[in-house]
Amino acid sequence: MSKHHILLVDDDPNILTTLGMRLDAMGYRVTTAADGEGAVLQVEREAPDLMLLDLRLPKLDGLQVLAAVKESAPDVEVIVFTAQGTVETAVAAIKAGAFDYLEKPINTQRLGILLDQAMVRRGYRKELGRLRSTLKEMGRFGHLFGRSEPMEQLYALIEQVADTNATVLVTGESGTGKELVARTIHDMSSRRNAPFVAVNCSAIMSTLWESEMFGYEKGAFTGAIRQHAGYIEQASGGTLFLDELGEMSLETQVKFLRVLETRMLKRVGGAAEISVDIRVVAATNRNLEQAIAEGKFRDDLYYRINVFTLNAPPLRERRVDVPLLADGFMRHYAQTYGKEVREISEDAMTRMKAHDWPGNVRELRNVLERAVIVCGGNVIERRHLPPHLAAASVAGVGAPGGAAEGRPEAATIGEMERMLIFRTLDKVGGNKTQAARLLGISLKTLHNKLARYREEGLLEPGSEQAKA
Repeated sequence: MSKHHILLVDDDPNILTTLGMRLDAMGYRVTTAADGEGAVLQVEREAPDLMLLDLRLPKLDGLQVLAAVKESAPDVEVIVFTAQGTVETAVAAIKAGAFDYLEKPINTQRLGILLDQAMVRRGYRKELGRLRSTLKEMGRFGHLFGRSEPMEQLYALIEQVADTNATVLVTGESGTGKELVARTIHDMSSRRNAPFVAVNCSAIMSTLWESEMFGYEKGAFTGAIRQHAGYIEQASGGTLFLDELGEMSLETQVKFLRVLETRMLKRVGGAAEISVDIRVVAATNRNLEQAIAEGKFRDDLYYRINVFTLNAPPLRERRVDVPLLADGFMRHYAQTYGKEVREISEDAMTRMKAHDWPGNVRELRNVLERAVIVCGGNVIERRHLPPHLAAASVAGVGAPGGAAEGRPEAATIGEMERMLIFRTLDKVGGNKTQAARLLGISLKTLHNKLARYREEGLLEPGSEQAKA
C-alpha cells in the first residue's frame, strides 16, 4: 500500500529534518522544499496529496505559494504554519483555500488530527461534488431550499468554506434559517460523521455558563453527583454551533475566547486541561460591530469568530423561492398530519408571494402548517391562509409598481390577477416561461389565461402580453 505524499515547505533546516522524521513515523512519504519557488516547482512536478507550508519563506511568501498551488493543483490540501501573533495571515490563507493552520511550535497531536481530516476531505470530495450538483438541480442544497440568485450565492460560499476548519459567522434576520446554514456546513465537511452540537447562548444563565459549556467533575458543587461533559467537549471532533452569539455576556465571552485560542478547557472542579477539537459556527441577528461600540461585545472575540461571514437572505429578497418552499412544507405537514393535501391554489400562492414575510421562512412554515390543518380537501385555498394573508392585496407582486392603477380598493380578484400577470409579462419582456415561474403557475395555465383574456378583448394589440 503506497503512502500518502506530503510536501513539507520551510526555510528552517531543523524543521525540515525533525518534522520530516515525525511525518515519516506517522506513515507519510515526505519530500521537502526550502523556499517558495522550489515548492511551486515540486507541486507541478510531483502533485503531492498534502502540503505543509510555512507562511514566511524566501523568494515567494506562503500566500503567493498557496495561490500558485491552488491554481495549478487545486486538489492538493494545504495546512499552513504561522508564528505566534500572525494569526491574521493564517486566516487570510484559509480564505485563499488552505485547509487549516497551526501555530509554531508545532503540536504533533494536533498536526496528526489535521492530516487525517485533510485526507478524509480529499477522499470524498468528488463523490460529494456529484451529489451536490444533483441536489442543486432539484432546488435543494444540504438543509437549504431555493433556486433564487441570493441562495445560489450563499451555496457557492458554503461550498468554499464547508470543508475547511475556518470559524464561520452566519448573520441574518430571525427566521432565515441560520441553523440550517450551520448544519449544511457541518454535513458538507470532513466532520459530518462527528457530533453537531447546537447551543442557544441566550438560554444559558451566565452563572451556569461555565458548567454547561465546560462540564464539571463529580462533587464540584452541590448536586454534581457525576462527571458531566459540557457542550464544548461533546462537540469535540465535530461542530459547535453557537446561536444568538450576541447575547453572550462579557464574562462568558472572555472564557470562551480562551478556548478558541488554546483549544483547551478545564471542567468545573477539575485540575487537568482537556484538549478539544472543535469547528465553531456562530450565528447572530444583532449587529456585533454596533455591540462592540456599545461595550456589549468584545472586539477580540469578534475578530476571532468573524473569519468567514455568511448572510442568510430574508425571504422578501427571494420571493421566487416561495412556491418551492411552500410546496415542500405542504408535503411535509400533509404527511405529518395524515392529510390528503396535494396542491396549493394559484390564488393562495399569489397571495403568499405578495407577502413580505417579516418572520421569513419560519413564518412561511407556520402558515403552511396551519393551512394543512384547516384544509378539508386536496387543495389549499385562499380561505385556508391566515386572515391577514387571505385579505391582502396582490396588485404589486412581481412588478415594479405597487398599487393597482385605477381603483385598487374596488378591484375584483380576477382583475387583480390579470393586472399581476400583465405586469409580470411586461417586466420579463414577454417571456412566458419566465413569467410563469415568477408567478408560481404552470406555463399551460398562463397560456390558458392569456387565451381567455384575448377572447374577452382584454389584450392590447402589440403589448408584451398579447405576443403569442
